[in-house]
Amino acid sequence: MASILIADDEARIAGFIEKGLRAAGFATRIASDGAEALDLALTGEFDLLVLDVNMPKLTGFEVLEQLRGQGATLPIIMLTARTDLGDTVTGLEGGADDYLGKPFRFDELLARIRIRMRRSPESTSPAELRHRDLLLDVRTRRAHVGGDAGVELSAREFALAEELIRHAGQVLSREQLLSRVWGYDFDPGSNVADVYIGYLRQKLGQARIETVRGAGYRLV
Repeated sequence: MASILIADDEARIAGFIEKGLRAAGFATRIASDGAEALDLALTGEFDLLVLDVNMPKLTGFEVLEQLRGQGATLPIIMLTARTDLGDTVTGLEGGADDYLGKPFRFDELLARIRIRMRRSPESTSPAELRHRDLLLDVRTRRAHVGGDAGVELSAREFALAEELIRHAGQVLSREQLLSRVWGYDFDPGSNVADVYIGYLRQKLGQARIETVRGAGYRLV
């Protein structure tokens, strides 16, 4: 399982990213300041770094400079509210692989992470997830049933399908799905999980996802 380091001193944002990435099948760890981020990034235990700019002790730019100065090839995506041209150029010319501004959509961040992970030779993220005759292709974000040509899933549909397939046979409550797939901004009273379960049933087969009354959903 690929491991991602999240360096951000805003606990709410870091927690949101962590929940989303875990739902997408990544291992995660949070660093709340630049010094901690640098120390952890240099351990070689992580496959990618999501790096904020405005952090205590060391800024994201300083972390980036020291990592690249010490020869670290870890893919780095800078995620920051500082989005003017000068800062973007500083980040990219300093060795960042990508630069994404806040506020951001998690789907876009996840897509950018997957692109960088595919390009990294050290990536250990599985290319395929399989349960019986259902296969999810992480690279193309397509689902295949019984060896068919496959159907493309949206980023949120794919994250939901990943969560179900990783817990195949287990009942997952609506609250679990909302928390793991939608992150910090979910409304516990929302029916969005039910709506997306409906989308997946249309694409994967009505009988494949079972409704367990009063409990949640299960991939059968």
